[in-house]
Amino acid sequence: MASNQTTYKNLTPAQPLDKKTLNKMVWRSCNLQGSFNYERMQANGWLYSILPGLEKIHTDKDDLSASMQHNLEFFNTHPFLVTFVMGIVLSLEQQKADINMIRSVRVAAMGPLGGIGDAIFWFTLVPIAAGIGSNMAIQGSFAGPILFLAVFNAVQFGVRFFLMGWSYELGTKAIEVLTRNAKEFTRAASMLGVFVVGALTSNYGGTTVTLEIANGEAPIVVQNILDGVLPKMIPLFLTLLLFFLLKKKGWTPVKCIVLLLVIGILGALVGLF
Repeated sequence: MASNQTTYKNLTPAQPLDKKTLNKMVWRSCNLQGSFNYERMQANGWLYSILPGLEKIHTDKDDLSASMQHNLEFFNTHPFLVTFVMGIVLSLEQQKADINMIRSVRVAAMGPLGGIGDAIFWFTLVPIAAGIGSNMAIQGSFAGPILFLAVFNAVQFGVRFFLMGWSYELGTKAIEVLTRNAKEFTRAASMLGVFVVGALTSNYGGTTVTLEIANGEAPIVVQNILDGVLPKMIPLFLTLLLFFLLKKKGWTPVKCIVLLLVIGILGALVGLF
């Protein structure tokens, strides 16, 4: 149940949180979705993540109880960028700001991070890191998947620790700094991700047509004709087909994977691929 308390009893600003406590909350943020539910989304994980800071800020038990209650309200943001919201909220909690203000700022801060986080991680970082790792794995190197995990986690943990210290220091000003050019940044990152996916399709798309047309001693190889028109035409066609099914027909990724399996198996059986 939400608390009716709108101000803290002890309004004396607390001492700034030390680096050790901030880092501890960064590590705890990895459990943000450990108790995910469809009523309050990430609220349980959110409170668990910032609890060490709240316990140092609120020495009054009633104030700590009120803070914990309003921090258990609905919360949902990008899991890799959550420390940005944590830093801002902790800064306000330290200043003993009005509880309703903290609620409003928390909601305002968590909103824009979904699109930004997706553009940074899923549309840009994952395709680049996976492309490098996949190329090494294809060549038989065991370092491929290890490199992928190393690059991905190095970036995401670096972002977590940086955002925690940066947003905690700036407080509510951090929202303005982040959202000022959020739309342009998200679009640029998304375009880079699309560019990388296109390059991966061109480099690693290996689907070819084995069909040959009898022509005396020199049969006509259909794949050579397709390459003369547009290299990697088949991988491009399959990529555009999947994009169409996902965007226009509402297919799920699982359906698309099954479709590719069916096309590959049937094509191999009839001698097309």
